[in-house]
Amino acid sequence: MPMPWLEPLFRLVEAGGPVLVVIAGVAMLLFSVALERWWFFRFHYRPARQVLVRHWVERDDRASWSALTLREVWVRELIASLRGPLPWLKLLVVICPLLGLLGTVTGMVTVFDSLSVSDVNQARAMADGVARATLPTLSGMAVSVVGLLIITRLEHIIRREDQRLHDRLARAAEDANA
Repeated sequence: MPMPWLEPLFRLVEAGGPVLVVIAGVAMLLFSVALERWWFFRFHYRPARQVLVRHWVERDDRASWSALTLREVWVRELIASLRGPLPWLKLLVVICPLLGLLGTVTGMVTVFDSLSVSDVNQARAMADGVARATLPTLSGMAVSVVGLLIITRLEHIIRREDQRLHDRLARAAEDANA
């Protein structure tokens, strides 16, 4: 083995089976999308929000029905850009426990297979099967819970930003009129 520091990881994958590798892939995808959302919020959304406020303040007409409708369209577009990958995150969160369940089933099949092959009770084969059943289940649930926390936080940020943006545009219009 060329890299000894990877040995515990290989043992974990061997104990958990191939479903554990799939759960790890889904987890990496989920966390990558969450990191992308953080990056988008910090470096793309905030400047776009400032541009929107500046465009609204520079408008001569801010009180008519068409101006308020235009403002609402601008706000909805900007907030929609925050919401973009949220359904994909929710899908990944839902997939994780299902993959854990798949790991449970495949692990139990391994247990029953090892019991049917031998006439004697093989404790080691049975223990391997139980580990193969529980590790993916635990991993799927853990990734799912962390994903739910991420989604809840993102939805809170989106609601807060929607309210802040409406408040900021109304305040900017009042300041410009004064």
